[in-house]
This record gives sequence, structure tokens and C-alpha cells, in this order.
Amino acid sequence: MFICASTECFPELGPREVLQQLVDLEYTAVELTLHETDGWMKPSEVLADLDRAVQTCGDTHRMHIAALSIDIQATGDDYYKQFAACCKLAKAIKVVTMVVPSSELGTPFNEEIERLKSMVAIASLEGAVVAMKTTIGCMTQDPDTAAVICDNVKGLALALDPSHYIAGPNQGRNYDKVLKYTQHVHLRDTTKNELQVRVGQGEVDYGRLVQQLGKEKYSRALCVHITPSEGVDHHGEMRKMRLLLDSLL
Repeated sequence: MFICASTECFPELGPREVLQQLVDLEYTAVELTLHETDGWMKPSEVLADLDRAVQTCGDTHRMHIAALSIDIQATGDDYYKQFAACCKLAKAIKVVTMVVPSSELGTPFNEEIERLKSMVAIASLEGAVVAMKTTIGCMTQDPDTAAVICDNVKGLALALDPSHYIAGPNQGRNYDKVLKYTQHVHLRDTTKNELQVRVGQGEVDYGRLVQQLGKEKYSRALCVHITPSEGVDHHGEMRKMRLLLDSLL
């Protein structure tokens, strides 16, 4: 296992500035957000000029790229064209993990299965793995449903965010069953009432999580996913989380 941080941790900074900030905080790996809104780069830009995207992503201040987080606003065929372009980008820069959102609650189960099967098929052509985020308000907010979806889509993995099982409507539920599907992990500290609190003031048992992931032979990223909060020393929180995780590895 190794520690990385998402570019979403510094949403107010530009692409170059956020990488320099993470380097200054002594992070050596990064998750790049390819989000159409407020992302490090837009999926539509990747599709429009793949060569430029490859060149841009190749200049990451010597940081290892642990994963690409994809959020596409297009619909229909354009959705899959943009995703395919992001997968080609991933292959070119030697990234395997593609983090994608789960559909919102209320989406027909079969519709979600077909969407994910299509994405897994596209990703596999480029040697990439689709990791669906566990998120409150989405179909993966219930660990049982998340596991069933993975069982129904061969090759699908999860991007586990424990905070959404601690603070969400399924708070207190055991989510050990999803660990075997985990391809990527997002971390911050959390209470039952607040999705993000200061590091050390929440209920995330990092030690147990690292131990359980180790039992599943997990060897990939523990991605810090802390966003700025009013009145909180954000740089201090980012540094504190890195040191905490480092002490467990």
C-alpha cells in the first residue's frame, strides 16, 4: 500500500499549482480528477485532443499517478466516447485504476448493470480497471448492494470511501464484505453526523482498515480526500493525515 492525494483536495488551485502544493506537503502520488466541472482536466478535453492530454498528464512534478477519477456530463454515445478517450489516456500514462461514480438511488438496477458492463468492456481494451465509488445517495451507499453489483459485472471493482458508510443512512453497518472488491480507497475522518471532521476527531479506524485490506492482499493507494473547511488549517490536516497513514504502513 502507498499514500496518495486527490487533486480535489485543493479545488481552488490550478492544475500546475495543485501538484506543486502536494509535492510541498511531501506526497509522492496523486489521483487526477478528470471531471467536466471543477476537474483537473475535462473528459471532453481528453476526447478533443488526446495527445495534448497525454503531454499534460506526463508533467506531474515526478508524482506517480495512482488513479484517474472520471466524471462525465455527456449522455448517450458521447458518454462512452469520452470514457474511451480517458481509458486511452490511462494506458498512455500507465494508469490502471479508473474511479467512476455510481448512479443515483432510484436508477433501475438492470440499467446500472448495463452501463457498468459497457464501461468495464471499454476499459479492459486498454488494460484499465473500473472502480465504482461508494457514495451516499447513490446505489453503492448500501454495502450489500455494492457487492451485488460487483457480482453481476465481471471485472468491476470498488473505490471504497468508508466515510459514506459511517455518516450515511447505513451508518454502523459492517462493510467488510466489500473489501475484496476494493481497487482504490478514499480517506478523511468522519463522524456519524459529519462527513468530514478534523483528523483524529472522527470514527474512521484507520489501523483496522489497513489491517483488513492487508488480509485481502490490497497493495494499491490510500488516497487522502480532504477538502477545505472554514476555520480549519487545511495544509495542517493534509500533512497530519499523511503522517498518520505513513505510521500504519
